[in-house]
Amino acid sequence: MVQLIVGNKGKGKTKCLLDKVNTEVKNILGNIVYLDKSTQHMFELNNKVRLINVRDYAIEDTDQFLGFVAGIISQDHDLQQMYFDSFLDIADLRGKDITPAIKKLQHYSDTFKVDFVLSVSMDETDLPEEVKPFIAISL
Repeated sequence: MVQLIVGNKGKGKTKCLLDKVNTEVKNILGNIVYLDKSTQHMFELNNKVRLINVRDYAIEDTDQFLGFVAGIISQDHDLQQMYFDSFLDIADLRGKDITPAIKKLQHYSDTFKVDFVLSVSMDETDLPEEVKPFIAISL
């Protein structure tokens, strides 16, 4: 499953994402990974959640980002959920069509049984029609 938390910058998407991950960590048996563009939220996350600063890995484009995600999935067979804060930035999708990346994540989810929750700094009305069914929260 892929879920989007959407809204313009400053609407509270990160707080929603942090609340969701900290609630879910109590209810699932597998592992959770949180990808972000910094370690700023390290102390707001439950210590059972693995925080990865994507910028530490010199990812330059969307294909590299999706390969990075596939690598994380391949090395952790207990992985159940992944959270992406600032998705447009960490996946190098700002100003680009996010549809192919969302479809690839949906493929990963179906194949490897990993759920993805993404914070996307776009208004719901600006999203491509194909990804609107993935919206879980619109701020």
